[in-house]
Amino acid sequence: MGKRFLLCTTNQLLVRELRIRFMSNNHSIQSNLLYGGIDYVFRSSVNDNNIIKPTSQRFPVVLSNLNPNNNSQSRALTTMSDTPLTILHYNDVYNIEPNCGKEPVGGAARFCTAIKSFAHLNPLILFSGDIFSPSMLSTFTQGEQMIPVLSKTGTHCAVFGNHDFDHGLDVLTSLIKKTDFPWLMSNVVDKETGRPLGGGKKFHIISHNQISIGLIGLVEREWLETLPTIDPNEVTYIDYVEAGSKLVSELRNKGCYIIIALTHMRTPNDIKLAANCSGIDLILGGHDHVYEIREVNGIKIVKSGTDFRQFSKITLEKDRDKDGKLTIAVEEVNVTSDFVEDKALKEELEKYSEVVEAKMTEVLGNFGVELEGRFSIIRSQETNLGNWVCDVVLAATGADVVIINSGTFRSDQIHPPGSFTMRDLVNIIPMRDPLIILSVTGKCLWDALENAVSAYPKLEGRFPQVSGVTFAFDPAKPPGKRIDPRLIQVADEFINLEQMYKICIKSYIYNGCDGFTMFKNAQILIDEDLCPELGLTIQNHFKAINIRSEKSDHHTKHRQSLVTLSRRHSMVQMLENLDLDGPSPIRKLSVGHQGKSVDILHTKRTKMFRRASLDDLEQASCDLAPAVQQRIIKIQDEEHFHHLLMKSEAFTKNSVITETEEE
Repeated sequence: MGKRFLLCTTNQLLVRELRIRFMSNNHSIQSNLLYGGIDYVFRSSVNDNNIIKPTSQRFPVVLSNLNPNNNSQSRALTTMSDTPLTILHYNDVYNIEPNCGKEPVGGAARFCTAIKSFAHLNPLILFSGDIFSPSMLSTFTQGEQMIPVLSKTGTHCAVFGNHDFDHGLDVLTSLIKKTDFPWLMSNVVDKETGRPLGGGKKFHIISHNQISIGLIGLVEREWLETLPTIDPNEVTYIDYVEAGSKLVSELRNKGCYIIIALTHMRTPNDIKLAANCSGIDLILGGHDHVYEIREVNGIKIVKSGTDFRQFSKITLEKDRDKDGKLTIAVEEVNVTSDFVEDKALKEELEKYSEVVEAKMTEVLGNFGVELEGRFSIIRSQETNLGNWVCDVVLAATGADVVIINSGTFRSDQIHPPGSFTMRDLVNIIPMRDPLIILSVTGKCLWDALENAVSAYPKLEGRFPQVSGVTFAFDPAKPPGKRIDPRLIQVADEFINLEQMYKICIKSYIYNGCDGFTMFKNAQILIDEDLCPELGLTIQNHFKAINIRSEKSDHHTKHRQSLVTLSRRHSMVQMLENLDLDGPSPIRKLSVGHQGKSVDILHTKRTKMFRRASLDDLEQASCDLAPAVQQRIIKIQDEEHFHHLLMKSEAFTKNSVITETEEE
């Protein structure tokens, strides 16, 4: 690749002593010159990997010959000062209210104060996506409350996150028009417009602190599968490494001294980007709700926490080392209660909070145990929160199986026992989530479970929470081959791959999101117009408990079922074998062995007994103390697998029910 030039010049309106740095492969040379109409430029070659490799050559440039109206030239001509560049970075922020449970408490108004505390450093403020959804307020405002937050924090540039599309393109377009900075989408193109998806920019060049900085926004392919309002067939996806490499070359040609990738993708993909696109100077990521700093191929990867609780202060020294790398220091800033809330922003946000505050304080019920909602847990294993929600859906819909992707659960915290309010519910499930009931084969159900665990141990939202089904998976095996169907059990029976099952899932999954493409041709038994939304189903469950417990002023006794249809059916079927008000039984049961049939005594109290037993089941459902029940088992090794297989075979053998005719 041929040599390209980066030019450094002084501001023509200033007469001051300059400190001009000439860098070589092994050292830098400094020279002090008095400005007098002539300045110097250093010549810097860019190698095949688009890494700046400084040389010691310099030439005088007569400033009067420069054209101030030449935009491309003015972008390249930037004074280099000694002051390090400071960047403040944040990502994945949802709730404007502080978390009162523990430090760092966060909150948008306090976050704003923390950001402003670095104003003396003239920082470049960058954001890596997910702000307009999901949250309690966004359910009602469609993300409008975040516009003043973005304005008050002084954000300079952002990349779209997947949840920014939750309310649709029209809403997103309206929102970004109200912001005063560019949004990036470098590797996804809308086929309809031929432009970056969401109306973003392919790249952005900014001159900050006398440095020309190129910014790009990259996302992963899996990202598209999580967009409920976007058809993946209507966009063109470009591999992030390919797009990043091309844009780095283009931005170097345009004179950018520093190139930063804003990303919204999982850490393994950020690592792949750093390993294969060495021309990038810094990767600032989102999507994973963690605080982490990594270095790959000499490139720092930074993820800056979540929900206004943390951000990063990043300092870049302007000199490059012999390998062309910048010296970068990263500091985590926790938004604790030591920061006072920004008064102006707090007052502006109060108008949004007042809209729903009365509703949010309503107590729905009381739990006797903690509910596990942390992303690190619920996206990698069975949880009592996931079990309870899925059980509620199973009872309400009468399905055989419920699968809910763990990305549905948004609170990212442990909920303490005690009062459970509408605020708790909306924090856990903030989005409108229509449900749908399908008829699928056992093979389709198996495929769905395989997809659900295919990304493990990555904290992907596709990981399942389930009801009506138990299974085991082996994370040591390749995706798609982690589940042996002999270890899948639906209700009280092991799966029959040819049998049809009723499965309740979210419309989000039915539409193929998160890789669930196996439901495409499944028969719809109840569509989303007739199925209740997930949040409403849970609210109705609490109402049913209150009606049954006579804690409600409802006049009607009609209510949502508290017991799953399969459990109700099993109980009725079992008790009907005891009911001799009708004809004498024509058969007896022998479980596990052939033996003498035993006549069952008649009693007129059987129906009362059945009613009481069903009441016991419903009463048990009113006791809100969900537990982990080994619905999802992670296979540890081959010995563990064979142990599970032997148990399943023994269960099948001992559960054989044979009929004997009465003599």
